[in-house]
Amino acid sequence: MPDRTIVISDIHLGATPKRNEQAFLAFLDQAPQWGEKLLINGDLFDFWFEYRQVIPRGHLSTLTRLRRLVDEGMSVQFVGGNHDAWGGSFLEEEVGLEVLKAPYIGTLGGRNAYVAHGDGLGGSDWGYRLLKWASQSRAGRTFFQWIHPDIGVPLARHASRTAEWESPELPTEGSRAGHLSTYAQKLLEELPDLDLVVFGHTHNPELREMLPGQFYLNSGDWIHHNSFAIVSSTEIRLETFQE
Repeated sequence: MPDRTIVISDIHLGATPKRNEQAFLAFLDQAPQWGEKLLINGDLFDFWFEYRQVIPRGHLSTLTRLRRLVDEGMSVQFVGGNHDAWGGSFLEEEVGLEVLKAPYIGTLGGRNAYVAHGDGLGGSDWGYRLLKWASQSRAGRTFFQWIHPDIGVPLARHASRTAEWESPELPTEGSRAGHLSTYAQKLLEELPDLDLVVFGHTHNPELREMLPGQFYLNSGDWIHHNSFAIVSSTEIRLETFQE
């Protein structure tokens, strides 16, 4: 059987509807039947920040299941998104995730792949670019770290726009998806050794053969679609999880 990698993104734990969060936990329990590796391509959490001595509460069930997958032999990789780019030693040492720096260029399911969450790419998302620069700089991280978690965490969750994704008519969804799709095609044209470009961020499941044998994949989200992808050397496909 070829090496199979499961790709998920944009679960937004903490803002995801309860029924979807329960479905995601069930999905993790069943993950080994779908593949041997798991790639979480950003925004697993609606907000995640690793303080030196404090871990945000509310995600124990998910973290426990991920640790169980690792203990059972599954490789679990994590690429930070615009909501959870501040992961670090806790996710690596305590949960067992392999935290990848985006863009990751390497092997995914037996294919040469370019992987990034997608925020700030494709000539759009200027607000995200500015926020990303400010929040992920050393000064920005240090400043936030000095804010008490009981103030900083609720403040960050209040600033999240995830609730707006509850409306499937969000005006920027189409343009954001279009920008990333165009950017993926540009990457495939400029880097002919690539077989696959993988993004998240748009909450829009998408699989397109941009050039012969070269694909763009977006695994969608767990707010509307409960979607995931399976990548191997013989196939790439999108799936919707049904309990």
